[in-house]
Amino acid sequence: MTITTNRRMTFLEYLNYDDGTDTRYELVNGVLVEMGAESTINTQIAVFLLLCFAQLNIPAYRLGIKQKIAVKGTGINAREPDLMIHSEASARAIDHAPQAVVKLGYPTPMLIVEVVSPGKPGEDNYDRDYIEKRREYAARGIQEYWLIDPHRKVVLVLTLQGQSYQEQRFSGANALASPTFPNLNLTAEQILNAGKE
Repeated sequence: MTITTNRRMTFLEYLNYDDGTDTRYELVNGVLVEMGAESTINTQIAVFLLLCFAQLNIPAYRLGIKQKIAVKGTGINAREPDLMIHSEASARAIDHAPQAVVKLGYPTPMLIVEVVSPGKPGEDNYDRDYIEKRREYAARGIQEYWLIDPHRKVVLVLTLQGQSYQEQRFSGANALASPTFPNLNLTAEQILNAGKE
């Protein structure tokens, strides 16, 4: 859902925006876009992956939930992925900041994970995750981007090659192959079921 305002917001206005609710927004071309409530499976998958990455001895300060990242679209946009795995440099860049925001010009995280909400091609949820964010994260230089789609039962691992992503699809008992985290031992099914048997 898009919030109507009299004018487009700047990035700084977005960061300081508070409508007195707990509603989460992303900034898309200067316009506030309500993110909506997360489904239970989406949050379970994000928490499951957070625990899996912690088992790889990635320190807690490099695991980001509810953190924002500035990206370029028609204007400056801000996205709030389900999970970010920071590099040492991106973690240092936001350390002690009043808001957990990876601003333009800051070093990039190692991995961004988005758990897709239900939607069909042409609908907002689908286009946002499969088209817009894919383009924005590539332009931002994010080397690895995962799209986890529990409704289509697929995990996409996108690896940046030049200016665009090369896509690998995983489903069922297929073992996930992450170039950034080769020691991660997970199947698509484990991720899609959030570790439940």
